[in-house]
Amino acid sequence: MTNLKKTLLVIMGPTAVGKTELCIRLAQHFDTEIVSADSRQFYREMAIGTAKPTPEEQAEAPHHFIDSHSISQSYNVGDYENDALACLEEIFSRKNFAILTGGSGLYLQVVTEGMDDIPEVDLQVRERLMQQVAQDGLESVLPQLEALDPTFYAQVDRANPHRVVRALEVCLSTGKPFSSFRKKTKAERPFDILKIGLNRDREELYERINERVDIMVAEGLLEEVKGLYDYKGHQALQTVGYKEIFDYMDGQHDWEEAIRLLKRNTRRYAKRQMTWFRRDAEIHWFSPKELEEIVMWIEEKVQKVE
Repeated sequence: MTNLKKTLLVIMGPTAVGKTELCIRLAQHFDTEIVSADSRQFYREMAIGTAKPTPEEQAEAPHHFIDSHSISQSYNVGDYENDALACLEEIFSRKNFAILTGGSGLYLQVVTEGMDDIPEVDLQVRERLMQQVAQDGLESVLPQLEALDPTFYAQVDRANPHRVVRALEVCLSTGKPFSSFRKKTKAERPFDILKIGLNRDREELYERINERVDIMVAEGLLEEVKGLYDYKGHQALQTVGYKEIFDYMDGQHDWEEAIRLLKRNTRRYAKRQMTWFRRDAEIHWFSPKELEEIVMWIEEKVQKVE
């Protein structure tokens, strides 16, 4: 297999679908390593609420970009694109395959297609928007985005604070719609890309999500969030699994309601993830249980490329 063209296996799917286990099995089969594109698993301080691969799972196959940064560091999607491509280059110097995985569609996209050439923004604008979101909720800034960039507003996941704030800060800093800067052509990459989507029956997925939340709570999610309270305005923490606990700590609802909302919002997040992924016609869909079928499909595709 040493003459094969380098191939990146992109494994994507909603939260709790079973990406971690499948990627480990694929990494073992194809003798390679796993690059995480989960935008929250980078942070060492966010372990329980992000459902990171356990130390035992990480020992089964090499993982990259797990606990690679601190929440106190500035790290954005542009930084990740550069770092991930450098990491893949190093892996491909030794291996014929590499695996990129996660549920963060934007982070997967910048590695496979490149990043839009977005200008620098006024940091004061960003800080003001983040404070507004932290105090008044994401809904408070949505009308402004709709007015300044109706095109992007119609496309964006309006429950995702990172994407909403990013678009709005560009609009306010440049005086131009965020959508006007978006790239129309994909970047060329020095490797082939195979995209694999994982999905389960909805009821089965929702049951797995509910169970995962119960496990997080039992493992100490509340204590983890308490330790992050000083950073609650950070974009990575304005997300499902953390925001609900911050709201509980701020007295907005009781503990039972916090857990109910956490489960509900995680289910809604999974639905939004699937909406994002289904836009990509290049994704071939499987059940996470179909390991043999996925391996056969990959090997057939590689042979056709040869």
